[in-house]
Amino acid sequence: MRRSREAFARVEFVPRILRDVSSVDTSTVILGVKANLPMIFAPTGFTRMMHHQGEPAVGRVAERVGIPYVLSTLATTSPEDLATAVPDGDNWFQLYIWRDRAASRELLDRVAAAGYRVLVLTVDAPVAGARLRDARNGLTIPPSITLKTFLDAAAHPAWWLNLLTTEPLRFASLNNWNGTVAELMNKIFDPGVTIDDLDWLRGQWPGPLVIKGIQTVDDATTVVNHGADAVVISNHGGRQLDRAPVPLEQLPRISAAVGDRAEVYIDGGIMAGSDLIAAIAYGARACLVGRAYLYGLMAGGEPGVQRAADLLHADARRTMQLLGVSHISGLNPGCVRFLRSGPQPQSGS
Repeated sequence: MRRSREAFARVEFVPRILRDVSSVDTSTVILGVKANLPMIFAPTGFTRMMHHQGEPAVGRVAERVGIPYVLSTLATTSPEDLATAVPDGDNWFQLYIWRDRAASRELLDRVAAAGYRVLVLTVDAPVAGARLRDARNGLTIPPSITLKTFLDAAAHPAWWLNLLTTEPLRFASLNNWNGTVAELMNKIFDPGVTIDDLDWLRGQWPGPLVIKGIQTVDDATTVVNHGADAVVISNHGGRQLDRAPVPLEQLPRISAAVGDRAEVYIDGGIMAGSDLIAAIAYGARACLVGRAYLYGLMAGGEPGVQRAADLLHADARRTMQLLGVSHISGLNPGCVRFLRSGPQPQSGS
């Protein structure tokens, strides 16, 4: 995560002056549907741990803002409940392929029946990363109480009241689980998934299919050749393979390799509207944002998520105006350049 943030910090904008930016259009088209901002609310697990309003609060904000929201397999709201709470949203669903393929098919059928438009297959977690911090901090479902977390929570009584007086936390698409997330992943997710499973999934899912967790040009090319409509350049927020490639540094090459046949998205380290604009200039169609809206959710529930979205949107619009760009389509590699040492994004395949 630090390296991803450092990569965005190395971006220098190249503004042009005397351009009419009195009216700025931040909208784009994401898999055939207009979005008011080149941003997608990313899938995050156990969202209700942050605030009892959880995933429906995030989905309602995404609907109002006019962007997609991706519900996680490890969500604490079921696909059906989210679809009921946000019936007019651009609802996507993130899938892991399980060892129990019958259960995977059943979940896929539920998602389709609930009207989800896009399926996002995450492929960078054949096994869980060494999430030692989770074990130390009692990050389980339900949460485990350690001395450290007890002392920390003592300073936040409103969070405890919220947790203890609302519906118990659970993974809505799975049976109850009392271990860590890493233990759950290693028990449920199939480490034997191959390109054949992608072919199977492509045959099962009639709508747009996105592959999340791409980190190389070769893998991007392979999944697009096998029917992916979009790819997400992602290292899982830095929580899987330590020292994995930084997504922003891979973006120009992957966009050049497959961008004419599939949409290219990026996630990891995006905490400001200016980060969105930098990524679009380097070749992304849209960015997935997770931590930023979770901070808003923790701070204030649904209004907090709305505040985070408003800040991101305002910053993106202001950055475009100061760059001298009036429409998202006007962003290109000439608007940005990298400074200082470290790997540099390069065009070409």
